[in-house]
Amino acid sequence: MEIIICANETRVGEIGAAKVAQLAARVGPKVVLGVATGSSPLATYQELAKLVAAGELDLSAASAFALDEYVGLPLTHPESYHATIARTVTVPLGLDPARVHVPDGDPTHLDTAGARYEAAITQAGGVDVQILGVGANGHIGFNEPTSSLRSRTRIKTLAPRTITDNARFFDSAAAVPRHCITQGIGTIMDARAIVLVATGETKAAAMAAIIEGPITSMWPGSALQLHPHATCVIDEAAASGLKLKNYYQQVYANLPDWQRLDV
Repeated sequence: MEIIICANETRVGEIGAAKVAQLAARVGPKVVLGVATGSSPLATYQELAKLVAAGELDLSAASAFALDEYVGLPLTHPESYHATIARTVTVPLGLDPARVHVPDGDPTHLDTAGARYEAAITQAGGVDVQILGVGANGHIGFNEPTSSLRSRTRIKTLAPRTITDNARFFDSAAAVPRHCITQGIGTIMDARAIVLVATGETKAAAMAAIIEGPITSMWPGSALQLHPHATCVIDEAAASGLKLKNYYQQVYANLPDWQRLDV
């Protein structure tokens, strides 16, 4: 796992975007992106949008697959992930809406929603670059603690901590849906490259567990230790719980020039 520790959230966005752009350029114009919602990736999307606007990155032929969606929330609701992805990813990154996919959270279709989404990812050739955030309890996607590390896209019940954390996007915690459909950890791990971004002291315990702890379903993101091409881009606050923080900084500072990100 590659660990990049940045001074602040702004720098995390710059480095995260540079890493995603670098990986996307290696694949080519038809790169398949995996996109996350939540607050963690927003700075990365904003920096990617700057690269697109400057003509340094062209995603017009790219495809994208969102990680998850709330069950039962109307697509027109501003906090549905259909709406959120359109607002924060599709439009600013210049993606073709026809090639942007979000899981189907319609309660009447849930029995087949997971299998249909898995099939769509397979038909697209798989995800080339997966962008991830992380929850304070270590979830990636909505794979809450005790999720199977081999899980596929399915329905999950949100943990109380996730409901509390996501209440800031709604009028109250009571308005947060209790169920979601999410890519599984096994689905996420199938991506050819993964870039996780995290900021703030509230993510410090999760990042310490994900990077330095044992691989365990109690911290779902710890599965990334098994991925051959996973990168964690985090700020000083999110890195504050790392025992080997200084070593990771030394490793990155001494990378050969061809491996460093020129930003």
